[in-house]
Amino acid sequence: MVMAATEKASQNAIIPMDQVWKHISSLDIVEALTFVSFGTVCLFYGWRVFKILVTICFALLGLILGGWINTQIQGQGIWLAMICAVFFAVLSVPFMRWGVTILGAISGAILIAGVWLAAGLQENSMWIGAVFGLVVGGLVSFHIFKIAVILFTGLGGSVLLAMGALAILYNEQVMKSKDLENFVLQHAWFLPVFLLAPLAFGVYLQYRSSKGAPEFGGD
Repeated sequence: MVMAATEKASQNAIIPMDQVWKHISSLDIVEALTFVSFGTVCLFYGWRVFKILVTICFALLGLILGGWINTQIQGQGIWLAMICAVFFAVLSVPFMRWGVTILGAISGAILIAGVWLAAGLQENSMWIGAVFGLVVGGLVSFHIFKIAVILFTGLGGSVLLAMGALAILYNEQVMKSKDLENFVLQHAWFLPVFLLAPLAFGVYLQYRSSKGAPEFGGD
């Protein structure tokens, strides 16, 4: 009965928690530890390497876009996806500030959407919070570059850290029970809270440690 209720909730949910959990639980212990390690660096020291992170993000964006175009034109191979990835990566260098602003706006949308879910509000109306976060995040990121950098690096690090930590916990008890999986799927607020808690701590530490950094004009 529990599994039936979980499947029904997943079908009606905007965010497919079952698919999210499938990706998390498919990570082996080495991949999970890599996620935790890289996520920790981004979460606490992302401001030091934000330029390369922006380039990587836009390269991935180009890879996804190129792959989608390739499927639409029924092309062969991955050359179009690779060309788009390189093009977006190169393009991000001279437009670094705009890239950070875009990523900050997207991070704002994800952040407010996560708070919306964590607060137990209706998931069907979550897009309202996401749009609000996108607008506010974009405006703040455009005027305060440092906040944009800390926000998107902190959020990315928090996502990787949370996924890796959950995968490790799951691998430790996978032969014993499905308690963790059932808990995550039955409580929509759990994943957002599990993401937001380290994010808040990481943003605080990044802001403190980045004071006086020349990248942000010494502020």
